[in-house]
Amino acid sequence: MAETTWRPAAGWRARLGILVIDKDTVPEVEFQAMAPDGVTVHTARFASPRQSGSGSYGDDPARTVVESPDIATGLDYLGRIGLDAITLCFVTGSFFGGLGFDDDFAAKAAEKAHGCQVTTAAGAIRAALTATGTRRPFLVAPPWFNDLIATHALRYFGDAGFAPSGLVRYDLGTAWRDREPWQVWDANGQQEVRTDELYRQVRALVPADADGIAVLGNGLLAADAVAPLEADLGMPVVTSNQAALWHCLRASGVSAGATGYGRLFDLPLATESVRV
Repeated sequence: MAETTWRPAAGWRARLGILVIDKDTVPEVEFQAMAPDGVTVHTARFASPRQSGSGSYGDDPARTVVESPDIATGLDYLGRIGLDAITLCFVTGSFFGGLGFDDDFAAKAAEKAHGCQVTTAAGAIRAALTATGTRRPFLVAPPWFNDLIATHALRYFGDAGFAPSGLVRYDLGTAWRDREPWQVWDANGQQEVRTDELYRQVRALVPADADGIAVLGNGLLAADAVAPLEADLGMPVVTSNQAALWHCLRASGVSAGATGYGRLFDLPLATESVRV
């Protein structure tokens, strides 16, 4: 008699875990909206490595993420409930840590998660850009990304073999422009992001030499802008949460897509490296 694998009534297709920073609500909202039937999403939270009341991330923010007791606890609990894949929804850690951070974090995290496979949102973005054939992505960052994070983001994608055509921050409007980036986050600026405004800003600012869009930051509400931007710009659009979900689904053996959230969900994981 063939051996069968037990699946719970909820999440009978796949059960995914996400590690989310402090008060960010966007990853849960977008993962749950995009998840195919039979896929459930489970969350654990961790404290930001950013020092309270400032924009400083300390001397080694990537190491702070790797060694975070909150993340360790979250991985332990998520791993105990029998998930298929877990992803870190914190691209800043990867940007600061460089390309080596993704694999290093995934390996150490998988041990803490009782063998469950772990990935990062930034690594998923790289995989998504490769899968869509994008080489010159226009990077769209949240307004709470300071200059240092932006610089590290450009270096991260450049080191991966991409040639970003530019980077712009989403503009929340005049009422927010006199605040420091970290103050925008602390004042819940992420709750003021509008999909229609994101669409308009990207369309107005995308360079002529861009061959794709990459929306950075798991806290930047962007999923509903993907399909309209792809239709009107004629190029692939990748976002942090969309790419992270896609990567988790493919890693879990689920080939189903998420209808209405871009061409990425029609594609498999690419096996070749983007490096030339």
